[in-house]
Amino acid sequence: DSVGIDCVAMCVNDIACAGGEPLFFLDYIACGKNEPEKIASIVSGVAEGCRQSNAALIGGETAEMPGFYPLDEYDLAGFAVGVVDRKNMITGKSIKEGDVLVGIASSGIHSNGYSLVRKVFPMKKENLAVSYESLGGKTLGETLLTPTIIYVKALRSVKEGGVTIKGCSHITGGGFYENIPRMLIDGMHAVVEKDSYPVPPIFKLLAEKGDIEEQMMYNTYNMGLGMIVAVDPADVDKTMKAIKAAGDEPYVVGHIEAGEKGVTLC
Repeated sequence: DSVGIDCVAMCVNDIACAGGEPLFFLDYIACGKNEPEKIASIVSGVAEGCRQSNAALIGGETAEMPGFYPLDEYDLAGFAVGVVDRKNMITGKSIKEGDVLVGIASSGIHSNGYSLVRKVFPMKKENLAVSYESLGGKTLGETLLTPTIIYVKALRSVKEGGVTIKGCSHITGGGFYENIPRMLIDGMHAVVEKDSYPVPPIFKLLAEKGDIEEQMMYNTYNMGLGMIVAVDPADVDKTMKAIKAAGDEPYVVGHIEAGEKGVTLC
């Protein structure tokens, strides 16, 4: 019942990242066998994601495809439509040297890098039921199924607080190295301080169990920051206050300097 939230989040967070407001969402579920209870549970997660992002769930499709999907497997897809005035789009064009990067905490792995997760942790019931002290006593399964945070309210709160978000990066597949440069213009370089915020324990466990080098972790996962915004130094306090008011946890994680377009982690 939480994967539906993930599906919505991956769509509406991208819309919010561009400065938009999500309007509506549609879903598509394909399965080997239509089990009404399971489908209802998935859709309840989709509905919850729509509630969190203030978007309307206006329709969807369920396709039963025996012979194509195994009986106990399903595929969930969706898309969202949002709106933004062209003048309010977050494009990165106004980013300049000295701007501050504010990161918003993630809830864990979110929705990217699970192929690697499945290689590190065998997906068997007995493994997923193991509790880890480092995960706060939660089981591995519970931790891996923690829903993606929806950042629509947080970014709306920042804008309503009178702050101009100059650049915004939704940290999804490709982690820091592939997503942060997307919000930059040529001649601007982002610097992120790795020790400026807490990295959730699931990432440390994953790196340890899978013997994954640090650069690969930061090139695959959000490492504890689901969204990063660039703001003017004078707007940092207002930005932090607005994000907290929306119920999320912000951190000052770095800055912008002149240089080749890209990101340095230090």
